[in-house]
Amino acid sequence: MDEDTPVPRRRSYDLPLPTPPDVLRRGPLREGAFRSALHEPRTAVVIGRWLGAALLTCFLTGLFSHLLQEPPPWLRDHLPSRPVSGYQITQGLHVISGIAAIPLLGAKLWTVYPKLFEWPPVRSVGHAVERLGIAVLVAALLLEVFTGLLNTLQWYPWPFPFRQTHFWIGWLATGGLLLHVGAKAPLIARHWRRPGPGVAQRRAFLGAVTASVAAVTLTTAGQTVPWLRGLDLFAPRRPDIGPQGLPVNRTAVQAGTTAVAADWRLRVDGPQPYELTMAELLAMPQYEAELPIACVEGWSATARWGGVRVADLLARAGARAGARVRVTSLEAGGPYRVTEMPATYARDPLTLLALRVNGEVLHPDHGYPARIIAPNRPGVLQTKWVARMEAV
Repeated sequence: MDEDTPVPRRRSYDLPLPTPPDVLRRGPLREGAFRSALHEPRTAVVIGRWLGAALLTCFLTGLFSHLLQEPPPWLRDHLPSRPVSGYQITQGLHVISGIAAIPLLGAKLWTVYPKLFEWPPVRSVGHAVERLGIAVLVAALLLEVFTGLLNTLQWYPWPFPFRQTHFWIGWLATGGLLLHVGAKAPLIARHWRRPGPGVAQRRAFLGAVTASVAAVTLTTAGQTVPWLRGLDLFAPRRPDIGPQGLPVNRTAVQAGTTAVAADWRLRVDGPQPYELTMAELLAMPQYEAELPIACVEGWSATARWGGVRVADLLARAGARAGARVRVTSLEAGGPYRVTEMPATYARDPLTLLALRVNGEVLHPDHGYPARIIAPNRPGVLQTKWVARMEAV
């Protein structure tokens, strides 16, 4: 090199670190410890594409669900009440893609896990930071998919609040995934297309992964997809099993609402507050709407609901057109005892204070004496055992 040619400066994070002594290179750290030809970039890139699509679908649909349940103030009054089945479809996709991601994540980690034991363990400060980022990414993904899976079973064996934790870990995992893809972009680009003759076992391995994803999807998606209901072997819910042919998450016994007073009255608060007995509610114009009830656990079922339009109840109370509605349940406690309904839902003609389902008086587990049913709304916000409605 010419004396006048500037020597490129090495950044501090690229400076090499000392290599540990070879005596420590034992077990999985020894050279040739992993002999499968499938631990190679092309296989990792193919599975990574599938996994990325599943995780992106899961993240976007989960974000929609979170915004419907906890909208920021600037969005609260602009949430859409249509399409009617919007939440049913998006939350179904959320759970389906999340379950499909589990075998894909396992296959991806198996393909690349020999990298955990490469030698030397860290080559530079930058390499150490990269490995730390991958560790955080893998931990976040594992925690996200498995807490989500346990949520479908309504099993929460941890001390932290599920929904908020699941939301923020979703952001952490997605951000880490995007950074990882950016760091590995040159490698991904080189192996995006088949470079030539493939590894002998790759086709069989990818076929087995595809079969695993298809199996877990087909045997669980029936809780959302009607035409797959006959294959619904492992989903935690069957949408056609329960009182009046509908599943129940929280029963009247759990809510403490089994004994509703004979003189129950609905109170509607607004500029002109009033109360209604059941007989007076039944004397009002009655409407029916075929609406799905869809829960965050991924199951959904469609039924024909009958009752009084919430908009009519608000108009009688003199509420202004843009008023939100605060709904209070008879249950003694619970995170959704009091819910708030934006004006777009409250004024939708399909939003009902339901008194019947499929032509029958509501079963106590479905909210007798009255419950809210609205289009494109999470099931946890379809308040049961309604005692009071207040125009806000």
